[in-house]
Amino acid sequence: MTDRDAVRNNANYLRNVRPIDPEEIAEYIEGRPHPAVVRETLREEAFGLRLRERDDGSFEPVPEGPIPDPGWAPTAFPEAYAFALEDLLVAEFGANWHRGESGAELREAVRRLKTDYLYENEVEYDRVAALGYAIYHLPAYYATIGYVLDDLVENGLIDRTLRVLDVGAGVGGPALGLHDYLPDDAVVDYHAVEPSAAAGVLGRLLGETGRNFRAAIHETTAESYLGVDGGSAGTGAGDADAAAGPFDLVVFGNVLSELSDPVAVVEAALDRLADDGSVVAFAPADRNTAMGLREIEREIVTPTSDVETYSPTLRLWPDATPADGGWSFDVADDLETPPFQRRLDEAAERGSTDEPGEFRNVDVQFAYAIVRPDGKRRVDVRASDDRCGRMADSEDHVTDRVNLLAVKLSHDLSDGDNALYRVGDGSQTVDHYLVCTRETVLNEDLRRADYGAVVFVENGLVLWNDDEGAYNVVVDDETVVDLVAP
Repeated sequence: MTDRDAVRNNANYLRNVRPIDPEEIAEYIEGRPHPAVVRETLREEAFGLRLRERDDGSFEPVPEGPIPDPGWAPTAFPEAYAFALEDLLVAEFGANWHRGESGAELREAVRRLKTDYLYENEVEYDRVAALGYAIYHLPAYYATIGYVLDDLVENGLIDRTLRVLDVGAGVGGPALGLHDYLPDDAVVDYHAVEPSAAAGVLGRLLGETGRNFRAAIHETTAESYLGVDGGSAGTGAGDADAAAGPFDLVVFGNVLSELSDPVAVVEAALDRLADDGSVVAFAPADRNTAMGLREIEREIVTPTSDVETYSPTLRLWPDATPADGGWSFDVADDLETPPFQRRLDEAAERGSTDEPGEFRNVDVQFAYAIVRPDGKRRVDVRASDDRCGRMADSEDHVTDRVNLLAVKLSHDLSDGDNALYRVGDGSQTVDHYLVCTRETVLNEDLRRADYGAVVFVENGLVLWNDDEGAYNVVVDDETVVDLVAP
């Protein structure tokens, strides 16, 4: 048995002197353990010691401070991961996996999954379904996680040592995106919870990550891992280290809609979160899942809870809770079509129910929520009654011009006519939109503002849209819009 305390003590002594060589440390430990044993011990202790393993097998301290902004803007799904997925497909079905019976089976699995998500049916994953899911969803989910994390990096809230819990990790899109988003000098203690056949695909793809992205897969349910099912946390099979934590980041990537009691699971995850940690949840942009995500967020974040919405749906009135539909999502640039999607799509027999492009999915559109227990918000901006009105009171101001503080919660939703943007202030009880009928130098900040930005609208005209059951606040040549927080 290696003396772990001795390994740690020697590593701490050498960390500020020179790279830590397992062979050197072995010489100072009683019994002279093999250097390979010392190296493995250092790997297991690296996170707590803030050490990263170098390519030559030695270790060095992880730099202090948060990660820099990586400028995340992927244009394609990385080749290494694409090759790994195709290796799995070839191993399962042969070189012509996309043709014949296997291709038809995969296409049917993709269709079935799309239908189940659309109609909120229970989703089941066997081996074929997991591979079909990977073909169709992996690239977009890979890209999504980085755009969501940008909100935290903006305020320096992701450290170079990061303990992550990925609940419902699926086939690994968020995990791979997180790996590539972080700098090379980061060290990650990554825990995936995935009970389905997707865990096999996930394990293979995690094999493509670096040596300082240390992963453990817990093949159990989220409820079991987090102790929501009545048992103790971590009672599922294969969960010897399920007591890991506290976590700096808990990720729910496209999974909350599949849980029977998502609120209970998120609340349990918050209990496993570090005091300065974040729960990050995202979902497809379609109406059902996006609004479902927002409903869960609103049950978690209440005026009496200790949890705060960090982004994007900031509550600008601290004593208010929104009650509108909440269908809000962000949009990023499309990815290039990866080869595995192109092969599956091109091999489809046209003239049947298949349509060109049916199996290509490169749109990066997502709803998301970040909540934190420490009260931090992406921007510390609050509305005040002496400067603006509440959207909750819009009924009293129809045909009046008002001032509003608003969060921009969509890109342009129009078909090319008057620009249309969904907005909220945390008090709204029905949907609100800003409609720009005439852009001027004084209101062009509305167009320029990014998703999630806070704008001050001066002299907007409040109208009721009976067809949509929503309030339209008209931005015209009498309106001034100022960017308050980007």
